[in-house]
Amino acid sequence: MEYNKLVRNRIPEILKEKGINPQTHIADGKEFWEKLRQKLQEEVSEFLEEENPGELADILEVIIAICNFKDINREDLENIRKNKAEQRGSFDNKIILEKT
Repeated sequence: MEYNKLVRNRIPEILKEKGINPQTHIADGKEFWEKLRQKLQEEVSEFLEEENPGELADILEVIIAICNFKDINREDLENIRKNKAEQRGSFDNKIILEKT
């Protein structure tokens, strides 16, 4: 079966333990960024389908990988989020803008 997708670090090891011989390669920067973007879309789609906390955790794992790849400090990211929440609010009030 062909996948050609980004997988977690231990997946090849887990497959080998099951008697499966995976073919893998290490992505260069350009491919890794492309696969991270695809993985984010995949995980968001899975969460929207299943509404499972495990899928939400997968989204967070991809976001952490993106932060690491793009050299974005996670504390800085949290500060940006807080700043936006202070300036524009959060989504807690469930407001739907119908028209302007």
